[in-house]
Amino acid sequence: MNKIGRIAIAFVALAIASGIVFSTMEASIVMKDKASFAADTIGAAPKGWTATMTGKGNPKWSVESEPTSPSGEKVVKQSGVATYPLLLKEGTSIKDGFVEIRFKAIAGGEDRAGGVVWRAKDANNYYVLRANALEDNVVLYKTVDGKRSALDIAGRQGGYGVMLPVPSGQWHSLRVEFNGSRFKAYFNGKPAFEVDDRTFSVAGQIGLWTKADSVTVFDDISYMGGRLDGFV
Repeated sequence: MNKIGRIAIAFVALAIASGIVFSTMEASIVMKDKASFAADTIGAAPKGWTATMTGKGNPKWSVESEPTSPSGEKVVKQSGVATYPLLLKEGTSIKDGFVEIRFKAIAGGEDRAGGVVWRAKDANNYYVLRANALEDNVVLYKTVDGKRSALDIAGRQGGYGVMLPVPSGQWHSLRVEFNGSRFKAYFNGKPAFEVDDRTFSVAGQIGLWTKADSVTVFDDISYMGGRLDGFV
């Protein structure tokens, strides 16, 4: 093959590779999203979300103004009482990817928590990573047929999540990255622990979660589908 032929083949190969890279980047951009309540009416339920619960009670999810919100926009607040108040994002179906939220636990005598949900099949079947201001801990659970159970941390048998300060009245972040059966939990931007579980292996909705009489506000909700770096 002459020099011109080799150059032509190299050019074609480079063009194909560039197209693949561009397509991959474009897909990531399309799949990444951020929820906003800026256009919603204060006091009303957030549009594009399903307000529900696991168990019994009367949850109340509403859009509110919050001067301290990290996004500088309106937030969503849970101020009702139920076993596990739940807010599911309509139109989401993510198998692998991440979900990240900011939350502030304001009040609650029985509980004072905020959590992020993924791979939700319905209001009774999902994973949740939550932080509790009364217990000062972060725990990852699975809820199966309405029954919640804590999952063991990878490499450790037993125990109950990890102990971490979760001061009331302050904004905190929760992030979970998930690929296959492996989940990585982050609290306030730092790795907390990892979990391995195969109960829910297909795509599902993402959402927000509280417990009992927790009064909690949520903001800065972002999510993306697709395989992430750092997973084997």
